[in-house]
Amino acid sequence: MTMQDIVDDFLNTLRIENGLSENTIKTYANVLKKFIVGLQEQDIHAFDQVQRQDVIHQLMTMNEAGLSTSTLSQFLSALRHFFRYLKLDGQLALNPVENIALPKKKHPLPQVLTMEEVDRLLEAPDLETYLGLRDRTLLEFMYATGLRVSETVMLPLSGLHEDLQFIQTIGKGNKERIVPLNEGAVEWLTFYIQKVRPELLGKTDQSKGRLFVNHHGRPLSRQGVWKKLKQYLQIAGIQKNISPHTLRHSFATHLLENGADLRVVQELLGHSDISTTQIYTHIHSQHMKTTYEKTFPRA
Repeated sequence: MTMQDIVDDFLNTLRIENGLSENTIKTYANVLKKFIVGLQEQDIHAFDQVQRQDVIHQLMTMNEAGLSTSTLSQFLSALRHFFRYLKLDGQLALNPVENIALPKKKHPLPQVLTMEEVDRLLEAPDLETYLGLRDRTLLEFMYATGLRVSETVMLPLSGLHEDLQFIQTIGKGNKERIVPLNEGAVEWLTFYIQKVRPELLGKTDQSKGRLFVNHHGRPLSRQGVWKKLKQYLQIAGIQKNISPHTLRHSFATHLLENGADLRVVQELLGHSDISTTQIYTHIHSQHMKTTYEKTFPRA
């Protein structure tokens, strides 16, 4: 019997004994047809020749081709049912699909801004207005600290310590951390707190003690930050598809590019697991590779 003959017997069993719908049977048929083609490309012409690594090879190929998790799940589910049938029918001694898990999807590396793009973004706000001055301070602050946008908008004035040399924030899991401030951020914060924030507050303080406020003197929202960022990206001529979190990614990546220890970056970001921070080493490596290819004469 050919491999297709064996598949046809399996499909008939599903139809007659299991009473599955034609749509389900068609799905199994399509999966197994593709599986056979893949086996033949691997020079495998019988199901009893299939080994665990052969199945994993096909799954990895599909994963690298960018197929969805649902497609991979469907493929693996059909193979599990098929090889279970072959083993129960006595056609196989071992099931090569047992205990195979889906390959992890490749997640694209986070977008980051270059140093030159950061400079253009920081220079975008109109410094002739109070809101523009607030926004310059906000952008300087987010880039200098790597705080999440939620941490930024929730930060109280009381979170600033010792002449603005560091901030105290509460992150995910109610975890407290200390983040230092650079000289540039300190200068902008000092000016904002002394000259700009009082003007935005007006006669009645509705800030709830928050550091950053909107034009009504109320706490600045995450949506407000996002709206302003999109506006300044356009002014700065930055075409990348980024979000407020990109400033956090850029903060971490630029620290590593300038020699910071990974453990220090982990603490500054408030990551409980260093594996979360390691994504930035991949961005740094990719940046080095791109720079090398662009600048080395024989690359």
